[in-house]
Amino acid sequence: MLFRQLEYLVALSRERHFARAAQACYVSQPALSEAIRKLEEELDVPLVRRGRKYEGLTPEGERIVVWAQRILADRDALKDEVGALRTGLSGRMRIGAVPTATGAVSLLTSPFCAAHPLVTVEVMADLQSDDILRQLRNFEIDAGITYLHRDLSENFRTVPLYQERYVLLTTSAGGLAHRATATWTEASRLPLCLLTGTMQGRRVLDEVFSELGLRPAPRVETDSVAALIAHVRTEQWASIVPHAWLHVFGVPHGMRAVPLVEPARAVLVGLVTTAREPGSVMARALTEIARRTDIAAALEGTGS
Repeated sequence: MLFRQLEYLVALSRERHFARAAQACYVSQPALSEAIRKLEEELDVPLVRRGRKYEGLTPEGERIVVWAQRILADRDALKDEVGALRTGLSGRMRIGAVPTATGAVSLLTSPFCAAHPLVTVEVMADLQSDDILRQLRNFEIDAGITYLHRDLSENFRTVPLYQERYVLLTTSAGGLAHRATATWTEASRLPLCLLTGTMQGRRVLDEVFSELGLRPAPRVETDSVAALIAHVRTEQWASIVPHAWLHVFGVPHGMRAVPLVEPARAVLVGLVTTAREPGSVMARALTEIARRTDIAAALEGTGS
């Protein structure tokens, strides 16, 4: 059994198409198909349901993919570990982040890159919380920045980073613009643009509104905080955004960020990695940076 065969199987599971999987692996489709067929012979189980086109993996194939992902992740972790011992940490680190936390990601990646100049970083910044946990389980990313739920399983390790709190973003001419604070009830009466309902950042807002017996009906929904800010700029809408985003943009010209109270809600955001040992050397290095970086203090330095 070769690592390459396992890579082909994982790619086929991900792409769900022989041609796309072959393209992702930089091989011809016949070469990929033949390698998977030989893997089936070695394991003596059918891995792929074959027809005129790809019809999915067999139950055995689905199970073997989990093992393949784990084996390949351990191989990569071993290479990174050996490389770190010889020349220092090098390679590529992959971070997934929920959209509301992307404004804080640079507060981790900047000191990380300074400490490890041979590492490149890839940030996937528009993932949902469930996607981050799934990709961590499947070894597709090394670490995630997301909401720290109480029900996170023991398969994950967490490092709290900051408390996400919320502001009403409105134009300077808005009726609540010059208030020191605004209530959630007052915000619910405004024409709102909000994140989509599938996103955890939006579900937090909905929970607050529900506790107050309110059901705002936003006319615009998006999966991008930047898009929310752009809509507020048209002076037709107001929005509710995480305070952490102001660290990146400040309060945009012509707008006001009014803290929301009654209730003053905050949700814990943190770094999440898998609990497997020895695990990713990249994840361990990023965890060390997270533990000694006061991200909360940096974000609180943002004015409103």
